[in-house]
This record gives sequence, C-alpha cells and structure tokens, in this order.
Amino acid sequence: MEIIKFTIRVLPALWVIPFFLMSVFAGCDQPGPNSSVVDKKAHEIPFGYADQVKLAEADTTRIPARFKKGYVMLYRRDLPGLLFIVNARGEIVWYHEVDSAGFKVATYTSRSTILALLAPLSYPTSYGNEILELSLAGDTLLHLKKEEKGFDKTIHHEILYNPSGQLVTLTLEDRPFDLSRVGGSKNDTVRGDGILVMDRKGNKVWEWSVFDVFDPRKDPHILKDKGDWLHANSLSFDNDGNYLLSFYRVGEIWKIDAHTGKVIWKFGRGRDFQLRSGDWFTESHTVYKVDDDELVLFENGIRNNTSRVLTYRLDEFARTAILKDKMILPPNLYTERMGSAYSIDDSVELVCSAQAGSVVLINRQAGILWRLRTGFIPYRAAFIPGDSIHLPDPDHPSNSALLSNPDHLSNPAIKN
Repeated sequence: MEIIKFTIRVLPALWVIPFFLMSVFAGCDQPGPNSSVVDKKAHEIPFGYADQVKLAEADTTRIPARFKKGYVMLYRRDLPGLLFIVNARGEIVWYHEVDSAGFKVATYTSRSTILALLAPLSYPTSYGNEILELSLAGDTLLHLKKEEKGFDKTIHHEILYNPSGQLVTLTLEDRPFDLSRVGGSKNDTVRGDGILVMDRKGNKVWEWSVFDVFDPRKDPHILKDKGDWLHANSLSFDNDGNYLLSFYRVGEIWKIDAHTGKVIWKFGRGRDFQLRSGDWFTESHTVYKVDDDELVLFENGIRNNTSRVLTYRLDEFARTAILKDKMILPPNLYTERMGSAYSIDDSVELVCSAQAGSVVLINRQAGILWRLRTGFIPYRAAFIPGDSIHLPDPDHPSNSALLSNPDHLSNPAIKN
C-alpha cells in the first residue's frame, strides 16, 4: 500500500484554511506520477486558483432559494486536473488537484462522493483510462485503471453508479469492417460506442456495443463518419432503470434495455416518435428524465449557431411527442460542442456553455439570474443540493476518523 499526497482544500465561505489530507491507493498507482500537496499559508488560495472561477453577475432577488443553499461542481480537463465545488456566491469551498491527469468528467453521487474519469493529455478531451472516487474528506475510495481486470477499453463522457452500486460508463471500440461495397476498403475500421458495467473491484458485469444492434454498412454516411461513427456523449437512467443514450453526430437518443441490450426506441428526426408539435433537436448533450414522460436535453444548435435547452413530453406507448418547452440561449452563450443543462426548479436551469467559458442560471424567458466565468473550458456544470453535501469542517480536520488512521483505508468500502 502506498500513501499518496494530493492537494485537497475545504474552504470557508469568505476565507481559506488549507486542509491537508492523505489519500491511499491500495495496490495501484496514483493517477499521475507527481501528485502533491501545495504548501500554502492559512487564509490563502493557491496562486491562480481564485481566477479560475469568477462570479460575473447575480440577481439575488430572483435566484431560487434552493440554488442559494446549494453548490455547483465543475472541473478542468487540462493539466493540472482541477475539480471545484463553488457556492452561490461564486466562492470556491472545496477543490481537488491531480498533477498529471485531467478530470474528463465527474459526478456527485448519492453516496455524497465524487466519481471521476481521468486521463493524461495523450487522451482526447472526454476520454479516459482511470476511474477515481473521492470522499469530501479527500480519501480515495476507489481507483481503477485501464487494462486491469474487466476495464479493457477506453472509456468516455460518463461515469455513474447504477442502483446496484455498480459502475456504469461509455466505451470506445474500433471494429474491422469490409466497407468495399459502399466505396471503402476491405480492411476498414469503424469506431463505435458501447456501455460497460463493472463492480467496484473492476470486474466486468455487463457490456453492450452499438455494433450488436446496428450494422454501420447500412449507414449512408459511414465513409465520412467511420472515425467517430455516432459519438455517444451522454448516458443516464430512465425511471424504469433502462438506459438513455445520446448520440451527438446523428441527433438521436436511444432507450436501451439494461438487461438484454435491446434498443427499445430511438428518439429523433425520422425515428420511432411522431412529433405532434414543436421542432426536432439536432445535437444533444446531458439527456435525462425529470418526470415519467418529460425528457430534457441541451442542444448545441450548430445549424443556426444557437444553443437551446429543450423539454419534450413523450408518450412511449403511442410513440408520440411534443416539444413542451424551449429555452433559447443568447448568442454569447452558444457552444458548438460540449455543454450541459440541469433543472433547478420548474422554470430555472443551470446551464454550462462550455466554449463560452460560462456557467449560468437562467429562467424560461432566457433571463440570466447568475453567471460564473471560468478560466478554463468546463465540459459540464452540475448542481449539488445543499442538503446532500456535507463538507468537512476546515477548523477541525481531525474530526474525521479516516484521517487519524489512514492505514485502515486499504480496503475502503461504502455501504449501499
């Protein structure tokens, strides 16, 4: 067992006390060869960190109380990898740094932990080779690396827990195909996506591949798109436990049976649903259900250079849909790629406009209630309700039993 130092801070609302913790990796290497603690005096934020997030505007009279009590989590995918938790005043209250790997995507879990996908710069922006889970006390609860056990593929864009406490992520797969009949070569390669489910030890539990349900040779655009065929970029759970998988390149959302892998339906222009009112989306990110029949997505809007947050009401039995609501973002918040939208309440969304370097709270009339500017390109920004997060007390770090005896973390476990 090797004890590795990381940069962990828990910061009070208006000033900073450094909080140094030890993270333990049992039987595996740290995510980056030079992870370290930055030694700073009390009441200081490390140089340059405060400039990474800046509150640009806030209409305190209209910001929902739920948001005021909550937090926003965002992360940097470049080096050093940085993950921040920020309060409604735009103040950094917690951060974690990894020197040699970027945070490609991160999720705040129902266990009150942070589950992240990491990788060095040799990997594309949303793709990774390590899974790391952290407690808010900075303890490493899980660390898996590619090529160990069932972790046999590059993963990307998503890392989640399913209701059984198993890890769920998207995978990348290159498969050989004879594309000579459609103008390609006999020994061509198509890059597709899949779903991988592993237990917390990295053993493979279940996997699915798009190649098992869709022959790329039937796609008229395959020669143009074979290098990144459909580009899956979002995975979430429907209310019945099945998967909702977003494909950016074709503008489609697939519902996939979480047990059989069968495609239950495809939602998008020309697919299984008839749109009774409103218009279709083109590209999609961060697709999720808010009610049994309402589907929310962030649309990049390349066709019109206009990004939107769209809510569709789906009748899965009749295979019909209506566009219930649309929130059109102002031109300065257009983002061609990346981005996210998460509902705060019935009329307010937390939107990440990645390429604009902005995270905004916006109402249904496209009014900006709150805006955070970032010194990096944020892939997503997630809302953490105040009652679901319990930050360690920076004045009394010894209150955590995990800090007094790090050796007992050699086999960390989280109760379901």
